[in-house]
Amino acid sequence: MTMRYLAAVAVLSSVAIHLTLWFQGMRSVHVIGHAFLANVAGGLVIAVLLVRWRHAGAGVLAACFGASTLGAFTLASTIGLFGDHEKWAGFSVFAAATVEIVAIVAGLAIMLEDPEPAPVLARVQSVGANRSDRA
Repeated sequence: MTMRYLAAVAVLSSVAIHLTLWFQGMRSVHVIGHAFLANVAGGLVIAVLLVRWRHAGAGVLAACFGASTLGAFTLASTIGLFGDHEKWAGFSVFAAATVEIVAIVAGLAIMLEDPEPAPVLARVQSVGANRSDRA
């Protein structure tokens, strides 16, 4: 459960950074401005799913969110993305990269963790039902 909260905080941190950058001028960059808003909306949905949906799919979403966001910035800083060339400089760049790596690792850990076991009462009732079927 703690890993889900860690992943949700990492995704929300990335959302906060991207929303701040959008307000600071990325909204005027062609295509990238809209991509930042899509990142914010998707990140909010994923963070809610991480906390509320007890399924490995939430971990997949967190890992894919972090990988795609980090991958898009890596493309923008190397070959350019939609005509935008960024640099690995500034606090927001390294903070976003850090929380996206955390989202990837935590998402992968969620995918690998065991599902929550059934409550004890449900297991006892199912065992009792199986015994009555045999009699």
